[in-house]
Amino acid sequence: MARRSPATPEGRAVLLHAIAHIEFNAINLALDALWRFDGMPRPYYLDWLRVAAEEAKHFQMLRTHLRSQGHDYGDFPAHQGLWTMCEKTQHDATARMALVPRTMEARGLDATPLIQRKLRQVGTPDALAAARILDVILEEEVGHVAIGDHWYRWLCERQGLEPEPHYAALVARHEAPRPKPPLNAQARRTAGFSDAELLWLQHG
Repeated sequence: MARRSPATPEGRAVLLHAIAHIEFNAINLALDALWRFDGMPRPYYLDWLRVAAEEAKHFQMLRTHLRSQGHDYGDFPAHQGLWTMCEKTQHDATARMALVPRTMEARGLDATPLIQRKLRQVGTPDALAAARILDVILEEEVGHVAIGDHWYRWLCERQGLEPEPHYAALVARHEAPRPKPPLNAQARRTAGFSDAELLWLQHG
């Protein structure tokens, strides 16, 4: 994997390419959640269709920005962490809601403000434009994590499971990554995380 320091034009391109790859994967993750799990209420499918559309918008914004800087999606290597968790949870809708939106995608809520701060410190027009794109993405990603949280808790209630202990069990069972501090506690609370969960995520 290439370095992602935003201090140089190349580093910013690598960084934004990595985020674009996450957004591209997120389109397919939303569509997979919509297609794979039958028997859910109609609002579930409408929710994930909306998420897919918003993720596609995010990807297009980032790709347009990359192209304006002489690059394009596919120019750099990218990781497969999101899709790996999708495969691990393909047989369990509850695990999918817990470990993709509430775990993998929620990490973006923590990372994005830090990335924006670095871009604004660089201060070049392209860096500031990228930070503004991330404003849009962060606001809508809170909603995406909240949708995952809502359906996770709905599934737990239907199965007679306590959401927070079960979440911890799923994290351990599927070896889900722990969030890297600092957590964006405000965004996570808006998305449905309780104070007890935030404490557990920070200290285990």
